Amino acid sequence: MSVKKLGISALAVAAAALLVPSIASADVAADLEAKSAELNGTFIALACVLVLLMQCGFMFLEIGFSRMKNAGAGVMKIFVNFSVCTIAFWAVGAAIIGYGNDFIGTHGFFYHFGSEVDDGTGALTAVDSSAVMYMLYSFAFCAVSLAIVWGTTLERIKFAPYIIYAAVFGAIIYPMVGHSVWGGGLLTDVGGKSVMDFAGSSVVHLTGAVGGFAALLLLGARKGKYASDGSPRAIPGHSMPLVGLGVIILWIGWFGFNGGSTLGTDLTFFGEVMWNTQIAAAAGVLGAVIFTYMKTKSLDVGMAGNGAIAGLVAITAPCGFVETWTAPIIGFIAGGVVVFGVLTIEKYLDDPIGALSAHGLAGIWGTLAVGIFASPRLTISAPGIWYGIFGDADFGSTLGQLGVQALAVVATFTFVFVTSYALFAIIKATVGLRVTESEEDAGLDIASHGMYGYPEAFIPQPELPVGEYTPSMAGTPVASSADTPTQA
Repeated sequence: MSVKKLGISALAVAAAALLVPSIASADVAADLEAKSAELNGTFIALACVLVLLMQCGFMFLEIGFSRMKNAGAGVMKIFVNFSVCTIAFWAVGAAIIGYGNDFIGTHGFFYHFGSEVDDGTGALTAVDSSAVMYMLYSFAFCAVSLAIVWGTTLERIKFAPYIIYAAVFGAIIYPMVGHSVWGGGLLTDVGGKSVMDFAGSSVVHLTGAVGGFAALLLLGARKGKYASDGSPRAIPGHSMPLVGLGVIILWIGWFGFNGGSTLGTDLTFFGEVMWNTQIAAAAGVLGAVIFTYMKTKSLDVGMAGNGAIAGLVAITAPCGFVETWTAPIIGFIAGGVVVFGVLTIEKYLDDPIGALSAHGLAGIWGTLAVGIFASPRLTISAPGIWYGIFGDADFGSTLGQLGVQALAVVATFTFVFVTSYALFAIIKATVGLRVTESEEDAGLDIASHGMYGYPEAFIPQPELPVGEYTPSMAGTPVASSADTPTQA
């Protein structure tokens, strides 16, 4: 072999030696990126399941706070609302909550693989499998917000309003609120600052509570709730164990709600968020127990449960923006807010599960808490006013951020209340909003669904020979609704 050929061969070998590691390195990097995307997608899927599980929590909570004659109605309500909201969000809501103009998203109707959506820059991009997974997660939030609405309406609302409101809520009301904060809408740029709501104290929880408030104003109180002098009377729910089970399921689901809102496993930041969530919930329980005992000299189970929910609701907005030392403060204050809220609101409005306080007032507090405690390390806009007073942050900027958070509360309340009140008023004037007095006496289970949630409590053992009784008879009342025993 000539010297020339030997030199060329040596150069080729040297080039190959340099090239192969580069190719290998590129392959490894691409593989790691793909695996990271798969891990993030799996993380969101798990978080989504936890949030969807919260529907069980709402169901048990509402059933437990209801009387036995209305227990089955709570199950049916969850089934139908969840289904109607799914279709409405898929067809319309998923597009509106996404990017577009200041008011609504403009692409992605009937959301599916391959459809085109705005990527946030004004350009259109095709939906892929990953995007579909994230949109399912977004829907789970919408379903939670809708479930909150009905806690104020227990034991006296017709079934048709559920269907109508769920369709409009899933298609328009919730998606427009979500778009304003998370989809590039009006509240993402207010004087150079953006509203910070990490997982939805205002977007999800205040929205649901305000929808319930609008319904309650038109619906009125349950029969027997107020004495002749206007003082409120207790109408106890039939099962505190079910209430407790509902609260625990919601508590667990909240880790998907808040932790999943990190939208990935990068830097394991979700650990901080979930820890903040747990501490605030625990502080909420303790706050509610202490304040309840101070007011009533009793340890109320329902108040303790609402304390947990209030703590969870309050930390939902700040969980990704605050340092952990603030979580017990936020949760404890929320526990006090829910106690005083429930006791005050009950004097004027019949809210059977305390949704207006646990989700509404606590949602307002959580949204404002971001403007107080947002950390310079974590903020995406400006730090909280705490750091403007006691830290190095510019006081004017931090005060402005608190003002932006307050604006979010006002804007959310106004939009949701006006649209919801108008819709419920139309429903009331057309199909009707409230069941008749005799139906309310008999209970929604038998009046609306033709069966009892607890048939053995209302139907005496049939006087038939053994073997002639069939399970189908369990749904058939043996007496007229006027003879049906009811609970006070």
